[in-house]
Amino acid sequence: MYQRRWVFKASLIATALCSAWAGTAAMAQSKEIKIAHIYSKTGALEAYGKQTAVGFMMGLDYATGGTMMVAGKKIVVIEKDDQGKPDIGKSLLAAAYGDDKVDLAVGPTASPVALAMLPVAEEYKKILLVEPAVADSITGDKWNKYIFRTGRNSSQDAAANAAALDKPGNVVATLANDNAFGRDGVKATREALKHTKIIHEEYLPVGTTDFTAGLQRIVDKLKDQPGNKYISVGWSGAPAPFSKIADLDLKKRYGIELATGGNILPAMVAYKQFPGMEGALYYYFGIPKNPINEAMVARHYSQFKAPPDFFTAGGFSAAMAIVTALNNSKGDTSANTLIKTMEGMSFDTPKGKMTFRKEDHQAMQSMYHFKIKADPAFAWGVPELVREIKPEEMNIPIRNKR
Repeated sequence: MYQRRWVFKASLIATALCSAWAGTAAMAQSKEIKIAHIYSKTGALEAYGKQTAVGFMMGLDYATGGTMMVAGKKIVVIEKDDQGKPDIGKSLLAAAYGDDKVDLAVGPTASPVALAMLPVAEEYKKILLVEPAVADSITGDKWNKYIFRTGRNSSQDAAANAAALDKPGNVVATLANDNAFGRDGVKATREALKHTKIIHEEYLPVGTTDFTAGLQRIVDKLKDQPGNKYISVGWSGAPAPFSKIADLDLKKRYGIELATGGNILPAMVAYKQFPGMEGALYYYFGIPKNPINEAMVARHYSQFKAPPDFFTAGGFSAAMAIVTALNNSKGDTSANTLIKTMEGMSFDTPKGKMTFRKEDHQAMQSMYHFKIKADPAFAWGVPELVREIKPEEMNIPIRNKR
């Protein structure tokens, strides 16, 4: 009898200790906000991914005043390399939500990886903030309510570039990646152009090293066309086709000019060979005039002795969005609370103010019409601002089925 009572009491004590431990663990857990950042540390878009990661951590530091704390909780970032492969990205996100118990995730770099990850966010009912993958379908027909995006989409690229290129008498052939990014981009461009005629679409795989055959097909289609002739390039990853286009001297030979959007600085070295070229871009460090961009540029120069690049601004913007949302939600990371908090939410970024559109959670943002200047002080072609294209000027379609 005594032994039974002892066993019973011991069981109670053990249960109490386990409950206390679980309570302590839960309390400790509640003092952290865990974020998975899944991006291309390696692969064709490695340069883009690394810039995003730098910008994201720099943005978290800036937004939290150097504390990495928000609403009394410590921000913990877990980085994972999707290698630019959809199946890997999908499994990494499932592991982050399921095994690592992250509260939300950010990424990825490539659009095909993002499309593979979208259903995982819906399955686990947790937020995925897409940055910088661009394809329209991410916030379009493949979208679900757990998806937000700070990165621009293909329609924003297209609408902005149409503002620079869409003039009567212009004739265009497109060159793009043969993936969701490239094809969505050309589709959006076709829809955005009202006066310019697209006569040929050329798609080549990411990682293409020999652009000769594809460019020859474009030249054959364009060279005898009347009007102003352009190759419109929407390309991600290395190598890029711009140097090859410059080598062909198409303007002198056939009157064919290059038209393209912004890119990372190494890719824009080739732009120096196209002075006067016009287009529209997402970001260039010398264009936005606001305190956050000034702070990011100063920090980046201090840390890396170089300016922040195209995707650095995107990572920084994602961090600003997350900290703004968590402050507004008082640290509540439940998906339903964050969705209510973030729908229609405005937040400051290096580009100025962005706002998540309620209907598809796409960040509405400014783009920049530029003209390239060959400035001897810079290794790349400098995009000088022609004008800021405000969000309200761009008719960005809502493509989801909500």
